[in-house]
Amino acid sequence: QVQLVESGGGWVQPGGSLRLSCAASTSIFSRNNVGWYRQAPGKQRELVARITGGGSTNYADSVKGRFTISGDNAKNTVYLQMNSLKPEDTAVYYCHVLIIATYENVWGQGTQVTVSS
Repeated sequence: QVQLVESGGGWVQPGGSLRLSCAASTSIFSRNNVGWYRQAPGKQRELVARITGGGSTNYADSVKGRFTISGDNAKNTVYLQMNSLKPEDTAVYYCHVLIIATYENVWGQGTQVTVSS
């Protein structure tokens, strides 16, 4: 069973940057979708960014041009670089892996990101 551990959340002022990391217990990038979701209070969990098994990247319209997802296959780690942060980016951010072979969804425990002045 894949286990995911996120880190890097915290508080930042508007316009600031944070980098989230998600370390997996095993190889995750081969043929799987790997990404980040977020959930703000009172809202549904939404996709932020992902890397597909084919290597393409997808971003939510609200973060395009500000966030960048990347992966380090050797470290089994996926990153989310978040720049020009806005108060509306405040949420719990979850690392996610869709294991294509079994259609199993694996989630990390979540990390809080708060953007405020």
